[in-house]
Amino acid sequence: MGGKCPHRKVKKRRFSHKTSRRSKFLLKGDDMVYQEILKQVETGDAKELPQDEDLPGMGQFYCLHCDRYFANDDVRSEHYKSKAHKKKVKQMAGPAPHTQLDADLAAGMGMPDNGPKLMSM
Repeated sequence: MGGKCPHRKVKKRRFSHKTSRRSKFLLKGDDMVYQEILKQVETGDAKELPQDEDLPGMGQFYCLHCDRYFANDDVRSEHYKSKAHKKKVKQMAGPAPHTQLDADLAAGMGMPDNGPKLMSM
């Protein structure tokens, strides 16, 4: 009657898959990436990236839209051709992403709107 649970192997396999481990990488939110892109457009030039030993490629090969570092320029140029990158660029070119202020206003937690002030006699 006893024995191991038949679902044990499936659960173990689920945690070792690459897509399930993606959440451990800290990525910036879409609104933060959008603000960085706006800053770069306003200044008109790309800032020099500092060298960091902990990042792939010493932190020199970076995709601003996807918030990812790459090992070398060839890998980054292949990423630029990928469907995921093109989708992210199109998303950032559209309307501004939602922020916490938008969410608060939608929930009715913004500044009160009391209407126009009436003149008293």
